[in-house]
Amino acid sequence: MRLLRSNLRKEEVLSRMRDLVEVLYQEIPSGVGSKGKLRLSRTDHRQLLRKGARWAVEAGYGEPEDLDRIESGGMLEGADPDVISDKAYERGMAQQGTLGSGNHFLEIQYVEEIYDERVAQVFGLFKDQITIMIHTGSRGFGHQVCTDYIELMEKAVRKYGIELPDRELACAPFTTEEAQQYMGAMKAAANYAWANRQCITHWCREAVMRVMKASREALGLSVVYDVAHNIAKVETHRVDGREMELVVHRKGATRAFPPGHPELPEAYRQVGQPVLIPGDMGRASYVLVGTEQAMRETFGSTCHGAGRVLSRHQAIKVAKGRAIAKELEASGILVRSAGKKTLAEEISEAYKDISNVVEVVHRAGLSRKIAKMRPLGVIKG
Repeated sequence: MRLLRSNLRKEEVLSRMRDLVEVLYQEIPSGVGSKGKLRLSRTDHRQLLRKGARWAVEAGYGEPEDLDRIESGGMLEGADPDVISDKAYERGMAQQGTLGSGNHFLEIQYVEEIYDERVAQVFGLFKDQITIMIHTGSRGFGHQVCTDYIELMEKAVRKYGIELPDRELACAPFTTEEAQQYMGAMKAAANYAWANRQCITHWCREAVMRVMKASREALGLSVVYDVAHNIAKVETHRVDGREMELVVHRKGATRAFPPGHPELPEAYRQVGQPVLIPGDMGRASYVLVGTEQAMRETFGSTCHGAGRVLSRHQAIKVAKGRAIAKELEASGILVRSAGKKTLAEEISEAYKDISNVVEVVHRAGLSRKIAKMRPLGVIKG
């Protein structure tokens, strides 16, 4: 997830929303099998896997200060291009700088409500402000890495005599060759994802500058934060009164580190980490902030999103005969999608209401509400 803030206010962009959505849709390829503007050589690809968002910035896609507001600076050390299969390379070559399908999106939003003025000010957020939220990852590259290593881990389970209640828990002891190879590959996929969101950010800026006929400085389109929600990282946490080094897996969960944590950018060290929790395309999204309670109770984690209540197949049945794009437009939300099927799968009824979910984590103290954003324009893969 990545959130961009701007100097623009809602009333400044409403008359140009249709143009904004259209230009962003044209500039940022989206959907299954979409191909980006970049054509990576094998050498470029290997460098990108090692350097992540840093590679993108060095290639001219963004500003050095963007890296300060990305988890791990947009680059995990120890990514290993040598443990990536030829098929994963093949799938990743053309998809850098593209928006995924399914629940992935690029959304133009406005800040509807501020819950904590002090922290919102630190994050650069204010009421009626235009923001852009980007949800996409490592595309077919990461999917192939996962497929490749599930096969390896299934063999490792038998090799090390591990008994599991479910094959989906395929694993290997962390210090083994299999696990270390996977960590090198997973870090490469995380770096691919950070580079991907960085390239998309660059094209977002160019599109908004063109439509709004404003300079980069005037727009102030900058990164609030970028954080993963499908990753395993080695972290230090307190367990039973003593500090331990753990491998923390966050799958469909997002990091929520508290004030003072050394991994946070200097700008946010006093208030805590921005936590980005998106909703569905017809409701809201939220910015929260990490807490000490999350560190004590959930290894510094909170939810990533609302969660589905209908399968994709069920959602398509519910949406049958409806014009979803027109329904959204009638509620003030313009949408562009690579296909009608995606819109049907992603209808609001397919998800829990994000406001209820966020209220739970807020009251539980796992992260605190800072701002609520409403969608104005949505691009779906």
